[in-house]
Amino acid sequence: MKICIYGAGAIGGWIGVGLAQAGERLNVVARGATLEALQRDGLSLMRGSTGGEVRTRVPVNAVADPEALGVQDLVVIAVKAPALAGVAERIGPLIGADTIVLVAMNGVPWWFLEGGFGGEITGHRLAAVDPDGAIAKAIPSRNVIGCVVHASCSLDGPGVVRHHFGNGLIIGEPSGEATPRVQKLLALLKSTGIDTTLSPQIQKDVWFKLWGNMTVNPISALTGCTTDLIMGDDYVRGFISAVMLEAKEIGRRIGIEITQSPEDRHEITKKLGAFKTSMLQDVEAGRSVELDALVTVVRELGELTAVATPFTDALLGLARLRTRQLGLY
Repeated sequence: MKICIYGAGAIGGWIGVGLAQAGERLNVVARGATLEALQRDGLSLMRGSTGGEVRTRVPVNAVADPEALGVQDLVVIAVKAPALAGVAERIGPLIGADTIVLVAMNGVPWWFLEGGFGGEITGHRLAAVDPDGAIAKAIPSRNVIGCVVHASCSLDGPGVVRHHFGNGLIIGEPSGEATPRVQKLLALLKSTGIDTTLSPQIQKDVWFKLWGNMTVNPISALTGCTTDLIMGDDYVRGFISAVMLEAKEIGRRIGIEITQSPEDRHEITKKLGAFKTSMLQDVEAGRSVELDALVTVVRELGELTAVATPFTDALLGLARLRTRQLGLY
């Protein structure tokens, strides 16, 4: 099977090492220091703490130009949302009629309203994440299988991934069908040791993860605070709940019922302790933030479904003002 990881960062590297350990030959599209490290040392995954640390190193075929690889059977896209437009410009040589594109990214994706999902707004292009339709044109929804990641990983350096906690993937067709190709992919991912489940409605899983991420992430970027401090402030927690209730109603109108209350979700977040969100890590590292895929798109969906979003609007306005001042949005 021809497999390519496009974006050998933390999550892409974690999945890639699993596939290589399962016996698959791995291609990687990378650039700069990451490309050099992968060509020289291969891809490494670190598990465990100091003293009981285990390093797994696997060989990869790393290239800068996708044309050097040609059409693949499986392409895993695991990049930050702001980088996706650049990926779309170059990914064409990897995708054929039967190529599966597994999209392992945060937030609401460009294909969210495809596959007959979304009720009255099904098929609508989401301008917040694909302003001119270039991503949908480059990566057709017919090739896409959605993916929600439940794992925390980071980079120790180029080509060196550290796994912290979580070992889960949820995958599914945008249509919700249990097609032969998604069942084959499910079996492949299970063979890596990653706990992989098949969803009958992957958009629901995307939305449910977003329901927590869309608030704590930008608030951490605004304040510089870890999740324990954010959850520990009554006023901030109340504001988060108000945003979540807006998103909950949007979800209901597009066919996603969330039975939890915001307070139920807060209890889960509290268990993370003094956790740095991915957006706070991006701000501290000077990287572009995933604000559009996490918040701007929710506001857009609110407009499309006639749900007022004053609290989401306030969160978006404050977060984009701060990140623009930092040159990260």
